[in-house]
Amino acid sequence: MLSVKELGINAKKASRALLTAKKEKNDALKNIADALVKNSEAIIKANDIDIKNGKENGLTDAMLDRLRLNVERIEGIANGVREIIAMPDPVGKVLSGNTLSNGLEITKVTVPLGVIGIIFESRPNVTADAAALCLKAGNCVILRGGKEAINSNKAIVEIMREAIFEAGLPKDCINLIEDTTRQSSIELMGLTDYLDVLIPRGGAGLIRAVVENAKVPVIETGVGNCHAYVDESADIEMAKEIIFNAKTSRVSVCNALETMLINEKIADKALPAIYDALKEKNVEIRGCEKTRAILPQCKEVSVEDYATEFLDYILAVKVVKDIDEAIEHISKYSSGHSEVIITENYKNAEKFLNEIDSSAVYVNASTRFTDGGQFGLGAEIGISTQKLHARGPMGLENLVSTKFIIRGDGHVRV
Repeated sequence: MLSVKELGINAKKASRALLTAKKEKNDALKNIADALVKNSEAIIKANDIDIKNGKENGLTDAMLDRLRLNVERIEGIANGVREIIAMPDPVGKVLSGNTLSNGLEITKVTVPLGVIGIIFESRPNVTADAAALCLKAGNCVILRGGKEAINSNKAIVEIMREAIFEAGLPKDCINLIEDTTRQSSIELMGLTDYLDVLIPRGGAGLIRAVVENAKVPVIETGVGNCHAYVDESADIEMAKEIIFNAKTSRVSVCNALETMLINEKIADKALPAIYDALKEKNVEIRGCEKTRAILPQCKEVSVEDYATEFLDYILAVKVVKDIDEAIEHISKYSSGHSEVIITENYKNAEKFLNEIDSSAVYVNASTRFTDGGQFGLGAEIGISTQKLHARGPMGLENLVSTKFIIRGDGHVRV
């Protein structure tokens, strides 16, 4: 098992091969997609060990769902890789260019970031998604997953390394830290000589730890305390369908709904209808005093609940006076991920779009669409909730930097 520093040295060396790679990148990605499907049985066998260990260690059903792989999910991962193949190469794009009065020609072009480190938790699909995106953008990657998925990650990475080698690229374009102790994370966060950027992808605790302790530049992603506001003019049937989808289609992901705010003028009619729909999935409602007056069977909500990313069949609910109170609540508790207003009022829709400062803001659509694939970006490396360099679903165009190319003819500065 190689040390974190050794992986960094190898990745830095391999990154030079990617600076000029063109066709080889797509060849490698095709090999990866085909190899993942071909080796589904081996991946699932490794994943079964992780699932078994997870159950023995008391992982919740939601966490086990994030961890689980099957033939359908592996095929979906492979299709995500194939979608990346079809996308334009983000490297080498000319962003601007001009000739100065002294004759110097200056061009600004896109270039790879270099070596990207990714720390993530129990979602082995991230292993393939992240590696494929980094590769297409000309970057080497060092992956550090959680102990819950270590067997799945080892199987996937070994398959990918062989696939890219067959395409003529160094195996060390894709690297996995097999040591899942806290020490390996600390070493990766301090790998300033070899790592160009670090991206944490997971829960609030992981992201906070990386942001607070990393010496390498960090792009913050992931935490999704997402909100829906049901306006007084909302179509109740539409609201019911959107809330049901946003909350229950997959509770373990960052774009799942966690809090619903509802206008007091529509609450008497809308809350029972929405509650009846959510009962199908046994969603636990934690509501304010006004919510419990309408739905006495609900549990009492706490301030902590409004600030929580549940990743479970739990929904915090608050009845609000108007859109201003809803916006104030979201501004206080949101993680800056995704928010939606359900309304038939154009003025309120525009007000919500303009005053909510999150990476994705919706009108009359489920927050579950906040996803690189759904946005037409291909697979994503995460949802950035910060504002520098990248924001929202991070696709290929967010995995490059720029440099200036200057051409002269014996020019010297006077």
